[in-house]
Amino acid sequence: MASDLMNRRGLGGELLAEFLGTMVLILFGDGVVAAVLLFLGFGAKDGSASSASWVLINFGWGFAVMLGVFIAGTISGAHLNPAVSVGLAVRGAFPWSKVGWYSLFQFLGAWFAALILYIEYNTGFTSLEKANNIVRGSLASTATASVFFTSPHTTLGGTVVPIWNAFFDQVLGTFLLVLLILAITDARNSPPLSNLAPFIIGMLIVAIGMSFGVDAGYAINPARDFGPRVFAWMAGWGQVALPGNGPGFSNYFWVPIVGPLLGGIIAALIYMVSLHPILHDRFEAIPGAEPRGETVRDETSEAGAGIERRSERQV
Repeated sequence: MASDLMNRRGLGGELLAEFLGTMVLILFGDGVVAAVLLFLGFGAKDGSASSASWVLINFGWGFAVMLGVFIAGTISGAHLNPAVSVGLAVRGAFPWSKVGWYSLFQFLGAWFAALILYIEYNTGFTSLEKANNIVRGSLASTATASVFFTSPHTTLGGTVVPIWNAFFDQVLGTFLLVLLILAITDARNSPPLSNLAPFIIGMLIVAIGMSFGVDAGYAINPARDFGPRVFAWMAGWGQVALPGNGPGFSNYFWVPIVGPLLGGIIAALIYMVSLHPILHDRFEAIPGAEPRGETVRDETSEAGAGIERRSERQV
């Protein structure tokens, strides 16, 4: 195992790619949140700035995923998300022995990105805290901590989204993410060429964010939330980060971890018993077709936010 970790052509290279890809993902994703919250202002009294900022954040995250995939796609498959790694393992397209390692380096990449962003936007953090008399670590500091991690949102009616609803939101969002990734990159399902897949997956993130991101910030990625959350806890946000307390909720930290993992598993299982067998049967029914399927044009898959390499034949 030690030799594998040091092998650039083996597991070591894949883990480095996951670290760098996830770091890029968080730099651009949390970076756009920091720009909006600390400098542009999330909302205005008439609500117009809030809507514009929400669109900006969603597209920022979409581009963040796309860029992260371009970093790691050919080398590791660009999972960038433990829920995707687990989902692919459940499907049988990724070895379970690598899931823990991939998840660890995804977490480390996210943590390191949070450190960089904290240095980059330090003036913005301290200025906003001073101007609004926010004590870091108090429940009010959720306003600045949300640069790093997610939490339940408040509806226009003034009700904080309850934990059960936020948990369901995370399961649903990740279910859609993994299910569509599997469908988009299945070699039997007219997959996009490898250089187009990152863009399509990025737009998938935009769509999930716009449709399902308002309940709890659509983490849909345990590493994306927990890595920066641990950094924020170390940087003084305390209870707001861990265990995840805020106005109207408490002990939230586990929701963006367990919810996405469960959603990824459900998506993989449903895909295995529904779409994949149908595509398999139809492909084999084509005269002269290669029974097991191969990629169109390129041998490697670049699924944003997490896809197996297409050099591995479809099961």
